[in-house]
Amino acid sequence: MQESEIIQAIEAKTKQYAIWTIGITDDPERRRAEHNSANDDTTFWVHWKADTETIARNVEKYFLDKGMKGSTGGGERPVYVYIF
Repeated sequence: MQESEIIQAIEAKTKQYAIWTIGITDDPERRRAEHNSANDDTTFWVHWKADTETIARNVEKYFLDKGMKGSTGGGERPVYVYIF
C-alpha cells in the first residue's frame, strides 16, 4: 500500500492517537505474539503491508509525532505497519 492509503486507513480507525500503539515489523504474526507475551492487549490489532520500508517508516513517524505510543525499530526489512 502507498503511504497515503495506510494513513487514511489508520485515521479511519481513530483520531484518539494516544490510546494506540504503532510499530513496524518484517513479521506481523511474530511481533503480535511478542506484544502478547509482554502482556500488551492486542485485541484490536490491525496491520497493513507497505509497498516499501521507507513508506512503513514514514507512516510510523507520522503517527508517533501525532502522539501514538511506540518507538522506532522494525526488524530486518520492516514493510508491515501495525497498530493496536
